[in-house]
Amino acid sequence: MIVDDHTLTREIWAKALSLDERFEVIAITGDGPQAIEIAREKRPQLILLDINMSPMTGFEVLAQIRKYAPASRVIGVSMYSQPAYARKLLREGARGYVTKNSSRVELLFAIEEVMAGRSYLCKEVQDIVKSKAESAPGEPTASINLLSERELEIIGYIRQGLSSREIGALLFITPQTVEVHRHNILKKLKIKNAAALIQFINKAGW
Repeated sequence: MIVDDHTLTREIWAKALSLDERFEVIAITGDGPQAIEIAREKRPQLILLDINMSPMTGFEVLAQIRKYAPASRVIGVSMYSQPAYARKLLREGARGYVTKNSSRVELLFAIEEVMAGRSYLCKEVQDIVKSKAESAPGEPTASINLLSERELEIIGYIRQGLSSREIGALLFITPQTVEVHRHNILKKLKIKNAAALIQFINKAGW
């Protein structure tokens, strides 16, 4: 099953996989609740799951899939290459993580690895982890468990330089709610302002 809230993306994935006789795409959807229901009814062997959906995030969809279709193996697909996203997703039950910069060849390899019972982390994220480890060995990082999925999503938008109003429009929440999330992020990580947050994110390899 392919789950992505962008029609073109999921159609391209479906076409790419249909060219390989090993795979049969049994469902495609861009709706989180529908994806959960399909997973519960059809129990697909593998699910490609976009993490950056809204209003129901991929993390929330994953939690429900793990509940209703525990045998289905999930590969998260994201626009973000921050290792923190990948770590959290794998810790919450996904078996693989690739970004939308990954090639078709790498996606197929990720599927092979996951279906063979192994985990897979895409090369883009692996390279970032390796680069950060080499440039700043022993650099302390705050626990990602302190942050919610929504807070992680908002951090990604903050790093892109978006305002609270712009972030709210993308996530279908009010600017005031975004401000509350921003305040909680700074409080949890014991950081004073957004500039310090960006610096912290970069140093931590997020």
